[in-house]
Amino acid sequence: MDDEPFPGIVEVQFVDAAGQRWSLIDKSSIFAQFAELSPVSVYPVKVTVACEVQGDIEAMGGDGVVTISISPDGVTTPDGRDTFAVNRSQLIS
Repeated sequence: MDDEPFPGIVEVQFVDAAGQRWSLIDKSSIFAQFAELSPVSVYPVKVTVACEVQGDIEAMGGDGVVTISISPDGVTTPDGRDTFAVNRSQLIS
């Protein structure tokens, strides 16, 4: 994490339903509800990414798969992607 510019920029990674790892880079305040991301935090740290469920996909390997958009906070991958298929078990309310 880098605190310049304030409030700091972090890279968050997640794995989609197909097993592909994706990176999101944005301000720490986008991913942290509290002060869990700071220069003195012990990384890696579990964080949340706001998303909207767009629809269900057939089950893969016993876990329901859904299509989500991470656009509510304007977050995208470095190449501009904001829609992914993820396992339903990765979502929290």
